[in-house]
Amino acid sequence: MPSSRPLRADARRNRDALLAAAREAFLAGEADAHVDEIAKRAGVAVGTLYRHFETREALVEEVYRQEVDQLCAVPSQLLRQHAPAEALRYFLLRLVEHAAVGKGMAVALESIMATDSPVFEDARAQLADALGQLLEAGAADGTLRADVGGRTVLRALGGICGMRLAEGWEEEAVRITEILLDGLRYRARASGRVRTGPGESG
Repeated sequence: MPSSRPLRADARRNRDALLAAAREAFLAGEADAHVDEIAKRAGVAVGTLYRHFETREALVEEVYRQEVDQLCAVPSQLLRQHAPAEALRYFLLRLVEHAAVGKGMAVALESIMATDSPVFEDARAQLADALGQLLEAGAADGTLRADVGGRTVLRALGGICGMRLAEGWEEEAVRITEILLDGLRYRARASGRVRTGPGESG
């Protein structure tokens, strides 16, 4: 079990370099990249890799956890820059894009699917909360329906991204995502709660 004590600066640099090298390999589709190759790309010895990650699966898990953490930081940034409905649109399209570039990561993750790691359930909960943040903001300003939660939208998006093995899937996924967004706006429009800009009628 890795120590929970803060890492020295050099150890932190090594760990970050290993995670960056592994992420680059997985996202490039090199799902079977060996630990020797990952360590070489990071500029460290294999022994250093194993001091930070007991198994290859532990390395894959941490790369995935980082990816999810970065994604879940996006909604609060978007809400500072855009109205909630538009922020939701950008985030959903970001998730589709993430699924597109993450084919290699998806394959790599198969190596930890047989373990008892909580990483997948944790990721689902985080992403559902991130979506919920956007949906609640949209419900509060009347631009999004208030009867749909983050976990429901995440399930819908999972169905869309599940098409990613098909040729040309991303373009179709974007169209379906726009339909999903229209559905999330529908109840708000139907109830006449959508706010209008200056000079616009409801």
